[in-house]
Amino acid sequence: MSKRSSIIKRSSLLGVVVNIVIAVTKITAGLFASSVAIVSEGMNNAADALTSALTLIGIKLSEKHPDAKHPFGYGRLEYLAALIIAVIILVTGIEMLTESVKAIFKPEPLSVSYLSLAIVAVTAIIKFALGVYTIAMGRKAKSGALVAVGLESRNDAFISAVTIVSCAVFLIWGFSIDAYVGALLSILIVKTGIDVIRSTVSDLLGSSGDAELANRLYNRIRSTDGILAAADMMLHNYGPDAWSGSVNVEIDHKKSVAEVYAILHNLQLNIMHEEKVTMVFGVYAVDNDSEESLKIRKSVAQFIRTEDHVTGFHAVYVEPTTKKLYCDLVVDYDLKDWDGLRERFMLHMKRQFGNRDIELTIETEFV
Repeated sequence: MSKRSSIIKRSSLLGVVVNIVIAVTKITAGLFASSVAIVSEGMNNAADALTSALTLIGIKLSEKHPDAKHPFGYGRLEYLAALIIAVIILVTGIEMLTESVKAIFKPEPLSVSYLSLAIVAVTAIIKFALGVYTIAMGRKAKSGALVAVGLESRNDAFISAVTIVSCAVFLIWGFSIDAYVGALLSILIVKTGIDVIRSTVSDLLGSSGDAELANRLYNRIRSTDGILAAADMMLHNYGPDAWSGSVNVEIDHKKSVAEVYAILHNLQLNIMHEEKVTMVFGVYAVDNDSEESLKIRKSVAQFIRTEDHVTGFHAVYVEPTTKKLYCDLVVDYDLKDWDGLRERFMLHMKRQFGNRDIELTIETEFV
């Protein structure tokens, strides 16, 4: 069992036990006090116990070894578990909201005591401590699911503070705002469910790669002897700790195939061992010696300074025989008129270098 897996399992198991104890305590206290808000909190804690259990199941299933049908492993099952958790949270919140609205229009007498109030206060402190611990463990294990569970637990403690205020108002002034507080808590729970669904669906669809990982990889690649530059990185996530990727590198066009192989093969092995990323390389030949090539690069740099949405360029190369010019422009996601950019670039280059063949690629950064 990996250290990451051990942290997630230990934290999730603790969450199951603590939330079950708190849920039983709150539901019992809420029923005796006829408090919708306290019962709602207890139901929320029961859902929290289930979410922690599903996190355990998800991490266990995601550790299955790759097979012929799933050569990249089962890491994304962790995301599916998170999606199920989100749906449970959402359904629980909707049911609680329904009961709270019914209580607003048909209120029942409260019998809140200082004992029930004390129970809610103690469980709130426990939930806050559990949340802080789970968040810390989630960040240590780099588990977004575990961090989310911890944040929800910490938020529950803040919600309990609202319930305490509601009960205190009733005990001091005899005025019940219990059903309204229950409705507020339910809305917050529904929002949490929706937020988790959005985040998890984004992971399953394929969100942009981990920026921190991408920066480390770029720094590692660009600092390698023989590599002049790197661009067009793509990172594909097959679970929280499983990545594959590709990147294009610029290499002096005078190097032999054997020299290029040695550079990229060693780099590929180092990245695999150090970052656990399976990286594939594409190669751009670059001529930094000829006067014509340097003049073209200077002209491209001059062009992009006039374009707000162009963030960089690479892969500038003149094919020795045909004199065909190759170039890639990197643009941001705010640029809508790619055809207009292409026309302006072609006009700029042909003004300076004549009516030669130009192969322009316009692209965005993936990470």
